Amino acid sequence: MLFTELRFLAFFAVVFAVHWSLRRARWRKLWLLAASYAFYAGWDWRFLGLILTSTTIDFIAGRRMEASLEDGVRRRWLIASVVANLGILGLFKYWDFFAESGAAFLAFLGLPATPSTLKLILPIGISFYTFQTLSYTIDVYRRQLSATDRIVDFALFVAFFPQLVAGPIVRAAELLPQLAENRRFAAVPVKACLTLFLIGYVKKACLADNLASLVDPVFAHPEAAAASSLWLAMFLYGAQIFCDFSGYSDMAIATAGLLGYRLPLNFDAPYIAASVTEFWRRWHISLSSWFRDYLYIPLGGNSGSRARTYANLALVFLLCGLWHGASWNFVIWGLIHGSYLVGERLLGLRTASGWRALRLSVTTLLVMLAWVPFRSPTLEQAGIYLAGLAGQAGVEASLSPAWWGLIALLGLIQYALGGVDVLGAVERVPAPAFAPAYGLAVAWILPWAAADYRPFIYFQF
Repeated sequence: MLFTELRFLAFFAVVFAVHWSLRRARWRKLWLLAASYAFYAGWDWRFLGLILTSTTIDFIAGRRMEASLEDGVRRRWLIASVVANLGILGLFKYWDFFAESGAAFLAFLGLPATPSTLKLILPIGISFYTFQTLSYTIDVYRRQLSATDRIVDFALFVAFFPQLVAGPIVRAAELLPQLAENRRFAAVPVKACLTLFLIGYVKKACLADNLASLVDPVFAHPEAAAASSLWLAMFLYGAQIFCDFSGYSDMAIATAGLLGYRLPLNFDAPYIAASVTEFWRRWHISLSSWFRDYLYIPLGGNSGSRARTYANLALVFLLCGLWHGASWNFVIWGLIHGSYLVGERLLGLRTASGWRALRLSVTTLLVMLAWVPFRSPTLEQAGIYLAGLAGQAGVEASLSPAWWGLIALLGLIQYALGGVDVLGAVERVPAPAFAPAYGLAVAWILPWAAADYRPFIYFQF
């Protein structure tokens, strides 16, 4: 069930109406929990068991750590939580990858080996809710958060449907306090939420899904495309993945907001970044901050020697790449970004000032080049694609003037509106003026939506 489908709008309309018709907070939360499980079961009901298992383990682990004053006991419960969560994630997402990679390595050494693969279906959203529950037990262990004794609140924190399958990765400290309070419809910024949902819809259905038809053929056969086509498709994919993923985040934040809950910002105009360091402060913020707080800083961050800092960055981004998928393409993509960050520190560019337009252009080019292995089906095709950028004859792709104008306009808007509270301004518009304007906007936008529904790109992670 995609946010852009009519059946989701029908589903959400029922959830919304029943939610706000219930007066007691506990009944509202039970209703949202049931709706969240139903939403997830719409993908594959069999994987509800994994969410319930993770929820049960981490709820018990949190309670036991809260009840114990002994560091050894608390550590054992934390280890149990980490092993259980990463074990489930590893089994479903990485077993086949490491088995096949190990067999290939042994074959390279001349040793016969048959990979013991399981061919398991990847549960949708498992990478997101695994990191979400891990942040809870780690924060409780660090005594940065008190363990909740409300199983319904905790289960809803894990399974809350707006952000369940593709983020943002919400931390318990952000959502559990909201669940402990009775939400009031009068406090809901309805006009801002409706506007944000429409913005997300435009990004996904009108832009990302239409761009896919231009991007997919080139990445499928890079050897047949001219260099100009490869350059064009590379930049268009950068636009596509941003519109696709940030569009999902916009709609997730909007739907949660209409139910009375605030989710964290996940994108902040990443393509106006003037360094790769700044890019990662603006792109998939909930993931980059998770790796910073739960891996980079515990490893020592930048408090040790330069060599240790560079090693920490490389390891974090290697794991960040692997988080995105069980493929060497993602590992290479992560290492590329890690090398970018190390290079910026070596050259003193991380905190450079001046020449912002030039630094922005270079950063954008570096990020776009890294998208090639990320998007390519195999490393071999990524190599063909990158080699073809240097000058290759083949099929020339073209983009209509309307598309060029639209992309330029979007870039200008992203740059001009950085830091501007657009949604706050929308919320102040009187309802009699907002309603017809919103209706006209919807009527104008719908014909531009792609004919076919496409899954969100980050559903595969």
